[in-house]
Amino acid sequence: MSASEPAQTAGRRTKLTVRAAFVVANVALVGVFIHQSLTTFSFPVASPSDARHGALADGFVPAGVKVFDDEIPGVANLDPDLLGALRKAATDAADDGVEFFVNSGWRSPAYQEQLLSEAVAKYGSREEAARWVATPATSPHVLGQAIDIGRSDATAWLSKHGAAYGLCQIYDNEPWHYELRPEAVDRGCPPRYADPTHDPRMQQ
Repeated sequence: MSASEPAQTAGRRTKLTVRAAFVVANVALVGVFIHQSLTTFSFPVASPSDARHGALADGFVPAGVKVFDDEIPGVANLDPDLLGALRKAATDAADDGVEFFVNSGWRSPAYQEQLLSEAVAKYGSREEAARWVATPATSPHVLGQAIDIGRSDATAWLSKHGAAYGLCQIYDNEPWHYELRPEAVDRGCPPRYADPTHDPRMQQ
């Protein structure tokens, strides 16, 4: 063995070590990229809490949904006139830096019944629950004629400008609940009910 052979062997080992380190670093970078991609472009996935609150097909609305999200049944199944008014208002509100998020829209009768049962459990009686959740037979949500708008800046904007689009708050205790009243464009919104138990539609 010549004196140069150990040096050559050591050189080859150093190169192999550097290449291995380079491969490991690349794998790590790819892993970070994939993680960031999944975090940035996340897709709605049903969690245990989602399952408790109903399925998308029944009207459950995940967080972050807007009035333009047609792939969400809770939005897509709204009354077309209501949805049109909402989208026109949302477009104008965006000029003021306000976005309309949907907490709830259309609901299936089964989902409405589930929400009512949860409200009874929460408030302790069907009478108290009725101040917040209607029956499937009386709820305008089941007909696609009501929407619950998220975030206080959006409800504040609608409280000030909604009548111009025929969008009216119906109940004092639910500043997020809006329905279409076309006559409001000319006459302003009608007086609000204290809560749903004062609404004649709920007495059926």
